[in-house]
Amino acid sequence: MYIAIVVFLILLLTGMPVAFSIGLSGFTFFMVRDLPMTVLVQKSISTSQSFTMLAIPLFILAGNLMNSCGITKRLLKFCNACTGHMYGNIGQVSCLMSTLMGGVSGSAVADASMECRVLGPEMTRLGYRRGWSAAINGISGLIVATIPPSMGLIIYGTVGEVSIGRLFMAGWVPGILMCVLLMLAVTWSARKYGYQPEHDRPAPFKVVIKTFFECIWAMLFPILLIVLIRFGIMSPTESGAFACAYALFVGIVIYKELNWKTMMDTLRSSVKDITVITIILAFSGVFGYGIVYDDITVSIANALVQVTSNPYLLLGLVVIFLLICGMFMETTVIALILTPILLPVMRSVGVNEVVFGMIMMTTVTFGVMTPPVGVALYATSDIMGCSIQDTFRDGWPFYAAVVLVILFMIFFPQAVLWLPNLVYGVAA
Repeated sequence: MYIAIVVFLILLLTGMPVAFSIGLSGFTFFMVRDLPMTVLVQKSISTSQSFTMLAIPLFILAGNLMNSCGITKRLLKFCNACTGHMYGNIGQVSCLMSTLMGGVSGSAVADASMECRVLGPEMTRLGYRRGWSAAINGISGLIVATIPPSMGLIIYGTVGEVSIGRLFMAGWVPGILMCVLLMLAVTWSARKYGYQPEHDRPAPFKVVIKTFFECIWAMLFPILLIVLIRFGIMSPTESGAFACAYALFVGIVIYKELNWKTMMDTLRSSVKDITVITIILAFSGVFGYGIVYDDITVSIANALVQVTSNPYLLLGLVVIFLLICGMFMETTVIALILTPILLPVMRSVGVNEVVFGMIMMTTVTFGVMTPPVGVALYATSDIMGCSIQDTFRDGWPFYAAVVLVILFMIFFPQAVLWLPNLVYGVAA
């Protein structure tokens, strides 16, 4: 399997798409081990046909439908009403909007790119530094790594056999904490750069309530999701199908903005996104089979435990490793490949599987905004028309806020488990 890993890294560094890098390295493993090719085909098919994994394409479609049906612009109006009196208020809008959009998009890169396109022109008009704007729009997108329905949490829960319902509930505390810390960082840095509030005083309560009810259908979605899963009415996969029906209902019946042309454009976009992820899922099944076949999990677990048995030190080493991986690979790929390797190690030293899931997905998603090859870092910098050096330099207060959230989860795991234990009871 080590040969396959080397092949994977070489192909990745040469610029081959991640999906094919995984597939060819898995094929290499089967060739070296002289295993039946029928197993390779079976593993590819069985992974992509997993009932639980079906939640991923369903939520991607639901998110795209919700973005097309008018929910996004209504959320933007509500966020602006709430933050117009704050320093750097468009940056504050970005933080609050990402928190509310977590239950809609589920993708950090998509969220960051969307906010740069929607908020970027206004930020530039108000005189905000382009690097500062790119940084806050990109890093606020990390909130969707925790707020349900996060794609990463669904994959982690499926691969690691961890309750997706518990993961969804656990995501609220770190997600809201990240929002609060990022808003404080925006206030501090905006005062430093002289980004004055748009309004002298908070918006009238009536205006806030009015805009809130205009986007109430977006607010209800994650709540309905949790309730349906918690009471066993729907599985995570079935709730994905419900999300699609819900988005269609809101777009056609409530807001009446989802017409035939918009629907077809949304379906085309969704097919592209789903195809890429399905190919990665299929090929990762082959890669995962090689990990289990060669007992890589046990070897890595023993190696890490020999370094230190202290759970905090071990978790710190793993976080650094995941951050580096996040710089070079997609979040979904890391979750598929590394969850079966790292989760047993964390369990062996007493780290709760739900807490580790939150730390892992936050850390690897953080990697998309870190140099040298963070996907969201390049995307937001390109949209805002600045260099990645400007984005990284101007965004250091926001990076510090995310690091504080990760440290909080490491040292206060019970705070992360508070909501899951409250809703589902203490796990045995």
